[in-house]
Amino acid sequence: MKLSVVATLYKSSAFVGEFHRRASDAARALAGDDYEIVLVNDGSPDDSLELAVGIADVDAHVVVVDLSRNFGHHKAMLTGLEHARGDRIFLVDTDLEEEPEWLLPFARAMDDTRCDMVYGVQEVRKGGLFERVSGDLFYRVFNLSSGMDLPRGIVTARLMTRRFVDALLLHREREVFIVGLFHLTGFDQRPFAVKKHGRPGSSYTLRRKISLAVNAVTSFSNAPLIWVFNIGLAISFFAAAYVAYLVFNALFLTRPLVGWTSVIASIWLVGGMIICFIGIVGIYLSKVFTEVKQRPYTIVRRVYGRGAGTTNRGSGNGLPLA
Repeated sequence: MKLSVVATLYKSSAFVGEFHRRASDAARALAGDDYEIVLVNDGSPDDSLELAVGIADVDAHVVVVDLSRNFGHHKAMLTGLEHARGDRIFLVDTDLEEEPEWLLPFARAMDDTRCDMVYGVQEVRKGGLFERVSGDLFYRVFNLSSGMDLPRGIVTARLMTRRFVDALLLHREREVFIVGLFHLTGFDQRPFAVKKHGRPGSSYTLRRKISLAVNAVTSFSNAPLIWVFNIGLAISFFAAAYVAYLVFNALFLTRPLVGWTSVIASIWLVGGMIICFIGIVGIYLSKVFTEVKQRPYTIVRRVYGRGAGTTNRGSGNGLPLA
């Protein structure tokens, strides 16, 4: 098969019909009739699954992978890539902020450069001031802590070769930050300038963005643990210097110290920092705990289309569920 288009569904009922039409037109323009569209339902609470299955019933090119619950956008994308069979795989979001028609210029860029991935990078980050500033800050912090150099306006949309996707799927971790995995996989990757459209009511709330940021940094870097050590070392140094000052004061100056406000404030400060540091260590321990158990990062309830019937298996380990 020449081409697979992979996308995820979560609160996508308003977009899935138009996405299918536009993605199909772009896929036919590139690959003729030799393509598939893989839609992964990530436990969407609306009728996205029903609409997608209805499309699969009338279009043999459409495959719908229904997950048993919501596992998260990045894990759902990896599951879609596992089910893709094309020689080239185009990953894109269904909410139409990213245009399915980008497939064609991405393919021309891949042909011209003979690279293994063409990925979209925003010319100007979409959204309001807070979204632009927070997005830029996230990538600055991530690049600083991980030693990577991810573009700050990177988007989901990307066209990949078969060998790149096969290499990507060799990563077995359960705590997934897929943009970092793309970078770690290597090969020849080329950026392509795009303009991402904005829309109200994004499913990525501030809480989910913060959670993604914490997961991204702790999954790809031990820098927070090093920061904890260095801050603790600095506190110990200043504490030792203050103790030396108190001893010197008591032996030679004999001036009584008055007031305990600074002492109490110091205790609260150090106590809060200790609790914070324990929390950082706890995050890393929880990741070790998750990885050691080797649970599948998604579970597929059923695959519609492709004549597959009902399939139950755990993604991330390739083993059937009992």
